[in-house]
Amino acid sequence: MEAGPVKQERSGATWRADGALVLLTVFWGLTFVVVKDALAFADPFTFLTLRFAVGAAVMVAIARGRMFAPGIVPKGLLLAAVLFVCFALQTVGLTDTTPSRAAFLTGLNVLFVPLMSMVLLKRLPRWGTTVGVVLAAVGLYWLTRPTSGEALPGDGGGLHLGDWLSIGCAVAYAGHILLTERFATKDNAVGLVAVQLAGVAVMSAVCMPFVERKLEWTPPLVVAVLTCGVLASAVAILVQTWGQARTSAVRAALIFALEPVFAAAFSVAVGREVLGLQEWLGGALIVVGVFASELGTVVWDGWRARGRTPAA
Repeated sequence: MEAGPVKQERSGATWRADGALVLLTVFWGLTFVVVKDALAFADPFTFLTLRFAVGAAVMVAIARGRMFAPGIVPKGLLLAAVLFVCFALQTVGLTDTTPSRAAFLTGLNVLFVPLMSMVLLKRLPRWGTTVGVVLAAVGLYWLTRPTSGEALPGDGGGLHLGDWLSIGCAVAYAGHILLTERFATKDNAVGLVAVQLAGVAVMSAVCMPFVERKLEWTPPLVVAVLTCGVLASAVAILVQTWGQARTSAVRAALIFALEPVFAAAFSVAVGREVLGLQEWLGGALIVVGVFASELGTVVWDGWRARGRTPAA
């Protein structure tokens, strides 16, 4: 008699987690433009240090002793290393590409999640993943191929260094999604996130002496540091960790595929850039590839299962 309520509770928890991740994806999409503007006043590693120092201060104050629970520090530091690589590549990449291109390319992480699972867990990709990779590759070509009058300033189009760094960010973030699924539990999210943010802040600060420094305290930079530090780092990564303790890595990656859509729409809405038909088609193909990689096989298997089910 109690099986039904338990099943319903688990389903409800999964849907709440998915809903939280969707809202998180909307917000992350909006921050591409915020970070792009902030980089006019600070170099990437100074910005990352300030951003994650603010986020770490918030989370350390909340977590307190939970940071030092058994197993939290080593797991948190490993996640911090991967997260640092992810944000370093993304932030530096934004100095040499547009917010929408960076977001579309970073969205490829949803394709790398099943591919990395294949390498790490020795699981061959299903046909849906293969179709998704092909569609995303075609979309990548359309998004970045040279066109007259639509290339980034200074060259004739194609892949820029910033684009390659954004792709590297997608690979790193796929690793972070997989590790978060493995390490996150329903009662260790706060401590795990606090260690991560503190670790990223320290790693970013260590890099500062080796790059050309730039820091101009302006209202846009202060707003960007506070917004990205508190909301896009502390709150967002806490929500991600909380949500991934209640859903799968593949499901989370699928939801995160919506991020480039929100980023491009916001960038265009505020007048930061104008996308041509080619860019929209390329970005759309990447997103379609992302969805096909996860939903295609599921839909096909469901259709075949219904076809084999005897009529009542």
